[in-house]
Amino acid sequence: MTDTVLREDFDGWTQLTLNRPDKLNSLTVEMFGELRAHVADLAQSTGIGCVVLRGAGKCFSAGHDLGGIAQGEAPPSKGWHSETLRLLEKLPIPVVAAVHGHCYTGALEVALAADFIVASGNARFGDTHAKFALTPVWGMSVRLPRRVGLSTAKRLMFTAQMFDAQEAVRIGLAEYAVADSEFETEIARLAAQIAGQSHFSHAAIKRLLDRADAKPADDALVREWMDGEGRGPDMHERIGAFMKK
Repeated sequence: MTDTVLREDFDGWTQLTLNRPDKLNSLTVEMFGELRAHVADLAQSTGIGCVVLRGAGKCFSAGHDLGGIAQGEAPPSKGWHSETLRLLEKLPIPVVAAVHGHCYTGALEVALAADFIVASGNARFGDTHAKFALTPVWGMSVRLPRRVGLSTAKRLMFTAQMFDAQEAVRIGLAEYAVADSEFETEIARLAAQIAGQSHFSHAAIKRLLDRADAKPADDALVREWMDGEGRGPDMHERIGAFMKK
């Protein structure tokens, strides 16, 4: 049986690939189960400095498998999909969603659980919950407004409109867009650059940012200096290497 989420390890970074290309990587309970297992493994890994999440074939993902919804799919527990994406979001490793082609609704909820999105020039985004008389349960109502602002999130969710990579960058959904022909090279370059920084700092910074998110500034600033891990075990080595240049 074909794995519906593939893991590939490179020099210091890992790629997870949604792997139902014949179904445009539409998301099923089985896929979420495999994604969750990979996330659990990565949470215990050492030596991994970046995770890239992407889709096989023509697109990132066309979204939640509507056939599965219609047939009454049965996740292991209520909130299980949302919990899985929160585990991905809380990985002590930077996670980049590399989006090409379709990224709609449930797929967008998955991409939003990454630390940021890089879009290929042919990427298309949209939230179609309202089109199908559905409401978000995987995190869209929380993560989308925090990424693009409340009014923009309302516009996108109320209209169910599709938009391209350039618009995704303009509204702050994607960090930047890359020409299709350069996408593979740029993702590998970016992942290697992130993986080359201190893994201690990555984990500590993610915890600080997560604690500070949506908190009053004064409280967040106190938590930063009070709870920050400070200096990592590789600090002297890294400063020493810099000073020798």
